[in-house]
Parts: sequence; C-alpha cells; structure tokens
Amino acid sequence: MTLNALWFILIAVLYLGFFLLEGFDFGVSMLLPFLGKDKNVEKQDKMRRLIINTIGPHWDGNEVWLLTAGGATFAAFPHWYATFFSGFYLALFLLLLALIVRGVAFEFRSKDENPTWRKIWDWCIFIGGFLPALLLGVAFANLVRGVPIDQNMNYVGTFFTLLNPYGLLGGITAVLAFAFYGAVFLHLKTDGEMQEKAERAANSLFLPTLIIWILFIAGTYLFTDILSKLGMALSLIAVLGLLAFLVSGWMLKQKRTGWAFVLTALAIAFQVITDFVILFPRVMVSSLNPEWSLTIQNASSSPYTLKVMTIVALIFVPIVLVYQGWSYWIFRKRITAKPEELTY
Repeated sequence: MTLNALWFILIAVLYLGFFLLEGFDFGVSMLLPFLGKDKNVEKQDKMRRLIINTIGPHWDGNEVWLLTAGGATFAAFPHWYATFFSGFYLALFLLLLALIVRGVAFEFRSKDENPTWRKIWDWCIFIGGFLPALLLGVAFANLVRGVPIDQNMNYVGTFFTLLNPYGLLGGITAVLAFAFYGAVFLHLKTDGEMQEKAERAANSLFLPTLIIWILFIAGTYLFTDILSKLGMALSLIAVLGLLAFLVSGWMLKQKRTGWAFVLTALAIAFQVITDFVILFPRVMVSSLNPEWSLTIQNASSSPYTLKVMTIVALIFVPIVLVYQGWSYWIFRKRITAKPEELTY
C-alpha cells in the first residue's frame, strides 16, 4: 500500500469517527427545543439542561475529529484541500459558524436565568446541530456525484450548484438519520419522563428516515458511478447500511435500545465507507471531464511529507483514541433530572 492510499484511508477514518461520535451530538442538539418543551418554565429548563448534560462532556472533543480531518487533508492532499475549501467555501463557512454558535450557546445559556435568554440560546443549539448535519450531507453527496472542476483543479461552480436534488437528498438524509441517532442516544443516557419522550421521538423518526434513506440509496445508483466503478456485487455495500438501519428500528421496538444504537452507528458507518469507496482513488470527481478529477496521486504532498506525517500519526493517534475512549467510560452512566446534579 502506498502512503497516498494510506492517508486517504486515514482521512476516511477521521471523517468516520466524526460522524459516529458527533452524529448523535447533532441529533441531541436538534431535539433539544422539542423534547425539552414543557408548559412549566422551571421544568422546561430542567429538562433542557438534562438533555444538554448528556452530550456536555463530549461535544467539543467530538468536533476535534472534523478539525483533524481538515488538517490532515491540508497536509496530505493540499490540492484537494484547496479545491474543496475554495469551491465549498460558503457551505463550510456556514458549517463552522454554526458549530461556533452552538459552542457559545452551551456556555452562555445559563449565564442569565431569564427564560427568553435561555430559549434564544436553546434555538442556537438547535441551529448548531441542524445546519452542520444538513451541510455535511449535501457536501458528501456532491463529492461522490461530482462537481464542476476544470483542468487546473479549480472549482468553477457556485454555492447553488451544490443544491441539486441528490445533494439536497443527502442533506435531508443526514438530518433525519442524526436526529434518530440522537433520540436513541437520549433513551440510553436518561431515565424517567425524558427517556419516554426520547423513545417516542425515535419511533416517530424511524419511518420517515427509512423512506428518505431508501430514496438516497436509489439516487446513489442513479446519480453516481457506483455501478461502473464497483460492479453490482461490491456496490451492495450501500445497501448494507440501509439494512442495518432497518434492523435498528426493529431492535428499538423490542426495547433493545443498546443494539438499536449500535446498529444505527453501523448504518452511518456503512454510508461513510460507501462514499469513500466510490471516490477511491479519486478525492474529488469532476463532472466536466473525468480526467480532470483530483486523485490521491495528483492532489498529494511529497513522499517525504507523507512519511513524516505517518510517523507522527502512529505516535499520537493511539493516544487520542485511548483518551477519548476513557472519557466515554468515565461518563457512561445515565443522567438524572436532579437539579443539583445538572450543569449548563
């Protein structure tokens, strides 16, 4: 295996880790104003604080996966970074802005006891979950569909070029999948009334998510070169994620929420893997001319740079993985609604 291929795989793993860990964060953020709604103002605030506390120890650490993926792309494949970040500039700006607003909202919402103040920041948390999920779904759908790139590796489309039917379908699929993922996570991390609300939300979200996901998989076969690239047998990897999600819904009905969560994570993982398998050895597909696509060869850094990066990654990536695994183990218990135990 060449270092170019190795770093393509490592970047895919970073994005995979981000979607698996930040996916339920986005879902919890999107569900906050709805599952935390109550006529009693004090109870509503307590419920929303409970929801936020489920992701409080993890959300900032999970976002590091995205930053690391961007940094690795810049170092290993600078031409990919340049074309991707310049062509998707507005979408990525809105993504980062939404993530910043969500982080600020987590810190600011409890600085004032005014219900209006807290409600404003709660909706900022919602936007900080909804908008990144939508934009990332649109971005990855366009990466595998292809975008207008000329022979000089320049993106020659606009922001609205990305808002094609398949791209928007990818965005809606990501929003619904993460919302379902977040509801299942809340069911695992809470008890009492909130746990019941989360279960109802997950059951309500399952069918629309399944329908949209089926349409998205159909669109993948229609709008990308998955069949010509992978063949019929290997292209079925796209269907495996859908089947995993289908089983997760059945597990939820059987009250086996742990398995529902694992299978939802597996479904998302299969979808991310599908996207990168379709891309390889390309990193961005040109819709103008296949020969103008960016690949792991023409978009990469020098062999020396890749060698140094590999040594650094072998040292520090295991440390990061151990630390993050430890943090999830420490905060593994259910969150209760006792006011004295709630932060945020």
